Amino acid sequence: MTRPKCCRRISALPANREYIPAGISYSDDESVSLTLDEIEAIRLADYEQLYQEDAADRMGISRQTFGRIVSSAHTKIADAIINGKKMTICDGPVSMHKVTGTTCTRCDQSDGMRCARRDKGRCPVCDKSN
Repeated sequence: MTRPKCCRRISALPANREYIPAGISYSDDESVSLTLDEIEAIRLADYEQLYQEDAADRMGISRQTFGRIVSSAHTKIADAIINGKKMTICDGPVSMHKVTGTTCTRCDQSDGMRCARRDKGRCPVCDKSN
């Protein structure tokens, strides 16, 4: 019997749960399922461009496990794009966890999540430069 998967931390749910290629009819056997932890791993590694060790720390897993999750997600996404398959995002062993952001020196508010404006020195609460 295999060991159960440990709970992985994610920071947000995806806006969409299905991606369907335009102009192609499909059936259920022509779909690829991604789990929430795979989407979070892709977001951290490819979108935020974090090193695997830093991304693994955010998800509460080992670097080796993070590497396996990213590799699995890349394979599934490539299959869906190359073969014109529907991608579905399904649940998995995850828990919601907000990333701690920095606090604005003017309004003393923390947005709880990092965002593009935060990285450019703009506070999303008071919208003033720090």
